[in-house]
Amino acid sequence: MRRYSSSKDINLLIRSLLAEGWSYQSGRSHGRIRPPEGRGFVSVPCTPSDYRAFDNFLHAVRRLVSTIHCVPDT
Repeated sequence: MRRYSSSKDINLLIRSLLAEGWSYQSGRSHGRIRPPEGRGFVSVPCTPSDYRAFDNFLHAVRRLVSTIHCVPDT
């Protein structure tokens, strides 16, 4: 089982997003998770040091999802 972050909550969220069709791309210091539509990304904190890291990551994912569904396809 691959670890995407040192936070167990962030790992569980990423695994559930990957099951929904999102894709993960590793980077030097942070990974990126992209939605199935392929527009935009959210940086994954590999070693979060803030106690609010999960909340901030979840908020960024929700914000990305809401902007994708509001923008019409061109």
